[in-house]
Amino acid sequence: MADADAEYTIDVFDVGHTKTDPSYARVTVFGLDAEPFAALLDELRAAGGTVLEDADARTQQAPADGVLPDDFYATTNLETEVRLGGVWIPVALPEMDCAIVLRDGAPVTLAGYDVRAGDTVVVGHEGVRVKPLERPRSRAVFEFMSSAVSSEKPKESLVAEIARELRAAHEAGKRVLVVGGPAIVHTGAARYLAALIREGHVNALFAGNAIAVHDIESQFFGTSLGVDLDNAYPVEHGHVHHLRTVNRIRALGGIRAAIDRGVLRGGIMYEAYKAGIPVVLAGSVRDDGPLPDVITDVVAAQRAMRAVVPEIGVALMISTLLHSIAVGNMLPASVRVVNVDINPASVTKLSDRGSFQTIGLVTDAAAFLRELCAALKVSVEPPSPASPAGKLA
Repeated sequence: MADADAEYTIDVFDVGHTKTDPSYARVTVFGLDAEPFAALLDELRAAGGTVLEDADARTQQAPADGVLPDDFYATTNLETEVRLGGVWIPVALPEMDCAIVLRDGAPVTLAGYDVRAGDTVVVGHEGVRVKPLERPRSRAVFEFMSSAVSSEKPKESLVAEIARELRAAHEAGKRVLVVGGPAIVHTGAARYLAALIREGHVNALFAGNAIAVHDIESQFFGTSLGVDLDNAYPVEHGHVHHLRTVNRIRALGGIRAAIDRGVLRGGIMYEAYKAGIPVVLAGSVRDDGPLPDVITDVVAAQRAMRAVVPEIGVALMISTLLHSIAVGNMLPASVRVVNVDINPASVTKLSDRGSFQTIGLVTDAAAFLRELCAALKVSVEPPSPASPAGKLA
């Protein structure tokens, strides 16, 4: 409040005496104009504050398809409630940077482009409250790992804790999502991710065109970006292997067709399609091809991801900065997020953008996935040899 140049008085401050006792404070804030005062109230709500005498939420109708009222309430990814008819009602599917829309009288978050003319949209700040993430009293792994990013944390023990989180998510009936970048293949870690999918520890995959292309390239040619995965040396004419891979899959009609016809016999995409888990491949302007399975409409890709989000309990973001940010923006704060990257700046980027629940681990993708397989006692088969059907003439 001092940073916002607001004046305030602490009227009541009762501190709980035990771990289970609640603490209570009543603070009066004054001395600001309407606009900065509203912004400060948003920050206080995110920290768990509520207005002493709150009113029902105000609403307006959306003026056109894909257009929100000027004063729409911009959501966080925290658990949110709105006050309607004097009753606080939970908002379904909490997601940051969206709007709250009443559908059949119930509040739900929607992206702006999914709003339709005449939809009832919550506006302003009155009658909205959020529940902040509670800080655990015990030294849980997520509390410890969310401290300053460092490459010197004890990775083996931390990965063991992450493995326990994965098991807990499955026991709760939730999915474990991997958001993966092509470095998983480049570093020789594809076999670890494939094994995690095959044994049911990972049961959702979001990625781009690149990881799929290079994973399949490794099955056809034994290379990734033209580099031999066995000896790390470039292969003659290997720079065209990924292009030939894309062309072959396009000729077959897609990844599923390549599997059904026995052309693709192993790897990440093979295991994911064989397991029948949700796979969303979202394209970008950088893509070669792309593969037929890649969704090139970004709005359609977001909708495909959002269809899976309610089922996710843990998300592992591995070596893919932009894709991690895109998916992280969709996840509610209740989802455990682990961001793994060799670059410390990439690890901190997601939490800096508002995904409060993100923890960071600075390490190589292969090292992390190998440790995770060991912690989960996953049997990892050696890399499959290049398929004879994939060899160049």
